[in-house]
Amino acid sequence: MGGRRMDPQPPEPPVPPEPSAPLARRATAGRFAGVDAGKLRGGYYTSPEVASWLCSWAVRAASDSILEPSCGDGVFLAAAADRLGELGAGAAAIARQLAGVEIVPAEAAAARERLRCRVGARAAAAVVAGDFFDWWQRPGRRRFDAAIGNPPFIRYQTFPEPHRGRAMVILARLGLKPNRLTNIWVPFVAAAAATLVEGGRLALVLPAELLQVTYAAQLRSFLAGRFSRIDLVACNELFFARAEQEVVLLLADGALRQPSARAAGPAPTVRSGRSARTAPAVRAVSAAPAVAPASPCRVALTAARTAAEVTARPPASVLAGAVPKTIRHDEEKWLQYFLTAREIDLMRELRGAAAVTALRTHATVDVGVVTGNNAFFVLSRRRVEDLALEACAPPLVSRSAQLKGARITEEEWRALAAAGDRVHLLHLARNGAPLPPALASYIREGEAGGIHRGYKCSIRSPWYAVPAVWVPDGFVFRQIHDFPRVVRNQAGATSTDTIHRLRCKADPELVIASLYTHLTAASAEIEGRSYGGGVLELEPTEAERLLVPARLAAALPLAECDRLVRAGMLGQALAESDRLILAGQLGLARADCAALREIWVKMRDRRFARRRVRRPPASAQSAAGEA
Repeated sequence: MGGRRMDPQPPEPPVPPEPSAPLARRATAGRFAGVDAGKLRGGYYTSPEVASWLCSWAVRAASDSILEPSCGDGVFLAAAADRLGELGAGAAAIARQLAGVEIVPAEAAAARERLRCRVGARAAAAVVAGDFFDWWQRPGRRRFDAAIGNPPFIRYQTFPEPHRGRAMVILARLGLKPNRLTNIWVPFVAAAAATLVEGGRLALVLPAELLQVTYAAQLRSFLAGRFSRIDLVACNELFFARAEQEVVLLLADGALRQPSARAAGPAPTVRSGRSARTAPAVRAVSAAPAVAPASPCRVALTAARTAAEVTARPPASVLAGAVPKTIRHDEEKWLQYFLTAREIDLMRELRGAAAVTALRTHATVDVGVVTGNNAFFVLSRRRVEDLALEACAPPLVSRSAQLKGARITEEEWRALAAAGDRVHLLHLARNGAPLPPALASYIREGEAGGIHRGYKCSIRSPWYAVPAVWVPDGFVFRQIHDFPRVVRNQAGATSTDTIHRLRCKADPELVIASLYTHLTAASAEIEGRSYGGGVLELEPTEAERLLVPARLAAALPLAECDRLVRAGMLGQALAESDRLILAGQLGLARADCAALREIWVKMRDRRFARRRVRRPPASAQSAAGEA
C-alpha cells in the first residue's frame, strides 16, 4: 500500500472486487480485544522518502510499467509517477503505466486524489478499488517491469474470507504450501513477483521475518528461484514507531524467464564433501569452501543505522559496498547474510561436518506448560498453603530470572518459594474426584472471573486440568538476552511456556555442558529470530537445530560452568569450553574458534543496537492500513 500491510485456503468463486466488509471496519473482539487496531489491520504506512528511494531503484526507464498491489493512500504510486516524470514520461503515459490495487474504498479514493495533481483525471483509471487477489486471478491481466510497495502485515487468523482463500489458492498455484502461520504479506510478495516480465524488479518494504521465520522459508526459496540477484537493506532504527516491527527493504532484480527448480520448494541439504573427509574431527576451514547445491541467485545484505542514512544517498551508492553471497540450500535463514562470505562458509562447513550435529541428536526440546492463564494456575507457597494444595501444586519455574546459573537445585527452588515467588503449578488430576472445599471455592472464583472461557481453558475438560505436565532434564531459554542459556533441572520442577523444556537422550550433565560454546552461541543467532526489542527468540524446532559436538566427551564440568555463570564470568566459561571442545575435541584452528566468537558478537550486537535505536514519532510517516 501507499506503505501498508495485511494477514492469510481452497478455491473461492469469483466475487465482485468491491469488498462488502472492508478490513478497516472489521471487528476485533475475543482473543484480539485490546490489540492495537493498526497491528490487526497490518496498518503502518511507509514514509514518502522511503517510497521515493525504492522507486528510484526500481523504475529505470520512462516506458516502465509499475504495479502497486496494496497501494493504500498512494504514496508509492505518487513516487513512481514522479520518477517516471524525471525519466521523461508524460502525464498520459504515466497514467497508462501505473496500476494500483486497494481494498479499502476510501484509501483507493485518496490514492486517486494524490495522483490527480500529477496525471489529472486519468488518475481514476490507474487505481482499482478491490481485492488484489481477485484482480490477480482475472484473465488477461497485465505484466509489469516493476512491482513496488509495502504489503500489509496481517496474521492468517485475522485476514477475512473470501480474500484469504483467494490468496491461498494463488500460493498453491505458484508452488508454495501455506499454513496457519502464514502472514498475508507472503502471498502479496509471491503474486506480485509472478506479474513481472523477464528482467523485472521487486522493490518492497517487508517485515524482517523474511530473513528468519519458518513460514517464510518457502518464500525465500521462491524468490531465489525467480531472480538473479536480491539485495536486502536492513536498518537498526524501527521504521514504524508504534509497530515494534523491524522491516527490511527487498530489492529483487533480474526476474527470470523461467523460475529455477528451487522456486517450487526446498532442495535437500547436501553435506560438504570436505567435512565428510575430515570426520570425525573438523580441521581449519580456511583451506576449502563448503560444497552444496548453489542457486543462480546471489543475495547481498546492507546494514544501516537509521532510515535517513539510507534515503540520503542514491540506491547505487548505498548498495555499492554490498558483497553478494551464493545461496547454498533452502534450509538456511537469510539472517546469515549479515556475515562475511568467510563466516558463512565456516558455519556451512561445521553444519555439514560429521563431528558436529544438531542438538536434536542428543535431546528434544518442547514448550513449557501452557496453563491458559498463569495468573490463576501459577501460585505462591502462601496461596498453596491457604488452599491446602500441597498434593496438587508441584514445583515450577515460571520466569527465566529464576534461573541464575547453569543449573537449578531443589535448595535454590525452595529459597524462591520462601521468598514469595510464584513457583507452584496448580495441577489437578482428571479423575472426577470431588474437590476439597477450599479448592472448589478457588475454582468457582476462577469461573466468576471468566478464566474458564479463555481459549486454552475452554477446550479442556475440565477446564482447570492442565495437560502435559512433566519434569524435564533441563530448561532452555525461549527469549535470550545474550547467550542461549540451558539450565540443568535438579529441582524436580516443570516450567511455564515462557521457558522451553529439555529432555535428554544422553547424560544431561554432558549434554548441557556441551552447549556452552561459541559454536552453539553463533548457531543460535542464525537459527533464532529477533524482533524490534532486540531479544532473540528460539522456538523448540529452532533450539533443536543448535550446533553441538556429535560426541559428548570433553566438556567443562557443569558445576564449574554454573559457578562461572553465576559469577558473571560467562566469557571465561565459553573460552574454556571452546578450548576443550572446539579446539581439543573437534580440532578447530584458533582462527576458527575466534571467528565463531566474532559471529556471535556481531549478530548479538546487531540485536542490541536495534533495541537502542527507535524511530522518532511519525510526522513524516503516512500511517498504515491494509489491503
